Amino acid sequence: MGIDLLFIAVVVIWIIVGTSYLRWHPFFVLLIGALGLAFLLQIPIAQIPETLSTGFGNMFKNIGLLILFGAWIGVALEATNATTAIAKGIIKKLTLLPLPFVISALGYLVSIPVFCDAAFVILAPLTKKLSANNTARRNALTVALSTGLFSAHVLVPPTPGPLAAAGNLQLANLSLLLLAGGIFGIVLMLIGAFYAYYFFRKSNLNDSFDSDNLIEHFNQEKNLPSFSEAIWPLTLPILLMATASIIPLFLTEYQFFTDLILFVGDPVIALLLGMLAAFYSCKKRKKDMSTILKKGIQQAAPILLITAMGGALGAVIQSANLTEGLRLDSFTNSLGLTIPFLLAALLKSAQGSSTVAIITISSIMLPLLPALGLNTEMGKVWVILAIGAGSLTVSHANDSYFWIVSQMGEMSVKEAYRKHTAGTLLQGVIGICLLLAAYSVYHAL
Repeated sequence: MGIDLLFIAVVVIWIIVGTSYLRWHPFFVLLIGALGLAFLLQIPIAQIPETLSTGFGNMFKNIGLLILFGAWIGVALEATNATTAIAKGIIKKLTLLPLPFVISALGYLVSIPVFCDAAFVILAPLTKKLSANNTARRNALTVALSTGLFSAHVLVPPTPGPLAAAGNLQLANLSLLLLAGGIFGIVLMLIGAFYAYYFFRKSNLNDSFDSDNLIEHFNQEKNLPSFSEAIWPLTLPILLMATASIIPLFLTEYQFFTDLILFVGDPVIALLLGMLAAFYSCKKRKKDMSTILKKGIQQAAPILLITAMGGALGAVIQSANLTEGLRLDSFTNSLGLTIPFLLAALLKSAQGSSTVAIITISSIMLPLLPALGLNTEMGKVWVILAIGAGSLTVSHANDSYFWIVSQMGEMSVKEAYRKHTAGTLLQGVIGICLLLAAYSVYHAL
């Protein structure tokens, strides 16, 4: 066990060096890592191609369509200005809340279908408009947006990281992850919102909305879809998956109806229907569908390659002997969740990519689940939540998102460290503490 664990540590170090210092594409870094680990673990040479191909293919099969459909939904929402319509609707509906909480909630929701990097670029002008030319206020709202976007990005499907973790850990019930990840993501979002609100109050400005400023901002956007039309591609898949998880428990005697609910509530079909709803809006507004399809594929392809190659690495790791002679008895309580959290936090902080951290650590955790007492559907969800919290701890200079936040948010590097980096650190540390407490309560019931 000890030597196999050492080999995996060497591969993790290689991933850090390859992505951070050599700046190679993660696909090639993971490919070299998987091949190197296969040789180090002395997998028969004739079996290595099959092991890599099986892991790559299984991951692609499990989450390929989900990522592709999610990318098309995001592109379609951007093309129809639905993200702006959603922002307008949420802000107008939540005017009683302090502004940082509204901005965080907005970021959380928009980041579910749209990558946090792209979503920040889309929404950054809104924070500048609402800052009333006050630098402290703008920085506070920038942190509220960046932490809100990050919360959903690492926890809520159909973003690639949580999907890849579910595939690596062989989680069958994706609806359970959607529910648990959504709730925990809101918790992390609120941590970031409270942190941003602290700086917002220090700006010595009234924390209520400037309604005239808000109306002026949104009136600059022409032909916005209605809020219900804009948000329907997001809510439809969530409602279908939630219904498929609940209704069959109460309607067991209606087999045809139950089967139909399970069919449309399958994550692939639910996201397909959400995508079709988004495409209908595009068609209605006479958008070029070929451009939308092409852009969605361009966005999804790199993520598909990285996550699938992460599956290949995971297949190689499963050949390692990680539990023999390892005493994990003392970690079968909530402390067991600290292992995936710390591993993900270390890898994220070292190499910068949350998605790579999630893919790598979920691969490592699969053979450890039985020894940790987490080899159940709910146990796997707890592990994914811990990995998600670790994968946002912390965002700093080696993370592309850090530079997008600092540059688009017009923050100095020093200020970005003080606010954005510290905010992600608080989200991760407080988040894992709350997660451990929730896990203890869950098992005490």
